[in-house]
Amino acid sequence: MTIEIKAPTFPESVADGTVATWHKQPGQAVARDELIVDIETDKVVLEVVAPADGVIKEIFKGEGDTVLSAEVIAIFEEGAAASAAPAAATPAEASAPAAAAEEVSDESGFGPAVRKLLDENNLKAADIKGTGKGGRITKEDVLNHLKSKPAAPAAAAAPAAVVEVAAGPRVEKRVPMTRLRATIAKRLVEAQQSAAMLTTYNEVNMKPVMELRSRYKDLFEKTHNGVRLGFMSFFVKAATEALKRFPAVNASLDGNDIVYHGYQDIGVAVSTERGLVVPVLRDTDDMSLADVERTINDFAKRGREGKLGMEDMQGGTFTITNGGVFGSLMSTPILNPPQTAILGMHKIQERPMAVNGQVVILPMMYLALSYDHRLIDGKEAVQFLVTIKDLLEDPARLLLDI
Repeated sequence: MTIEIKAPTFPESVADGTVATWHKQPGQAVARDELIVDIETDKVVLEVVAPADGVIKEIFKGEGDTVLSAEVIAIFEEGAAASAAPAAATPAEASAPAAAAEEVSDESGFGPAVRKLLDENNLKAADIKGTGKGGRITKEDVLNHLKSKPAAPAAAAAPAAVVEVAAGPRVEKRVPMTRLRATIAKRLVEAQQSAAMLTTYNEVNMKPVMELRSRYKDLFEKTHNGVRLGFMSFFVKAATEALKRFPAVNASLDGNDIVYHGYQDIGVAVSTERGLVVPVLRDTDDMSLADVERTINDFAKRGREGKLGMEDMQGGTFTITNGGVFGSLMSTPILNPPQTAILGMHKIQERPMAVNGQVVILPMMYLALSYDHRLIDGKEAVQFLVTIKDLLEDPARLLLDI
């Protein structure tokens, strides 16, 4: 029984995808639910698994090809045993449907489909023995000829990376930009071109939070089944409270309309090998510190494994990015449209500070709030950032709601 392997159904915000990696090739045995191909979209990499035990009979879309939502990309044969098919599909096999027994011939003795295969693979008709009527060449003859050639053409079936190496010690490598990286680049440029982006800075004394964390981290981890208490949960809860007090920072622009959100969905920027992704914490006002830490850890793990789903990154009313984990002392974060503000955390560094007329060494962190000046006035932005600073320097305020 043959089954059509289709690309996943993409949401309305995703027009198409790209075949990233074929993990199985025609003729190889595949178990039910085993990963066979990755489809990369603008936001995530989607996995397609085998519907049953069997083999892939034919591949229609090779690596690097664009696919539409629910488009057929391969044919799967259920229950079939592995054959001696080549380890990788040739470009001709990836683009050609099942070969017909014969072709309608033209004046040259073979059909247009055969001519196309010959041109694509730089073959000469004289080198191929025809088995069709009157010795004419069929598609099957060309495909069989390609299969019988050395394995070199098969390597060309995976244009995942085009490498150019210069002679001598000055080596250069050229690789195609992934769809996710290209989308990130496009959105960042659009954000700077379409928004009146401005950044305001402040600094926060992290000593109170660090002392609170040091005092309760062991008990916290034991109480919440191994969940560790980090700094991000304090920032998420402080930002949530500040967003409630300054609704414009939690709003978004839709054309000439301002959309005020009656909830706080905070995106947390996560760096992965494929690029920066922003999964979203939903209804953070109802989340505890443990809920925040547990969810962020799950996002980070699935992000590294490429298993974040579309639903994890859709929406969001505000974003927090932490460049401090990489050692950044200060930076200017870029907006994540259609959101109108983003908070940047940075490295905690001990600095001499004046406290009540005395010089004291304190663990300080610079905070940066980038915002869209079309919607948020400077006064609101500064007060929002000062609110976060006050809540972090006196964490009891988060419990007392003051």
